[in-house]
Amino acid sequence: MNLMLEQIEPKMKAFIKDATAQYERGNKAAGRRARRTSLELETLLKQFRKRSMAFSKRL
Repeated sequence: MNLMLEQIEPKMKAFIKDATAQYERGNKAAGRRARRTSLELETLLKQFRKRSMAFSKRL
């Protein structure tokens, strides 16, 4: 679980940085990077949800 959180954190920071650059400065390349990162985050967050639920059931 800790490894998963270590993977999610930098991707989330990169997503916020790129999404902000697209929104505030109209940077199209940053928008493309943000969209790609959002897909990667989606997969990681789904895995997190499954592991979190399994962990909750063990308690």
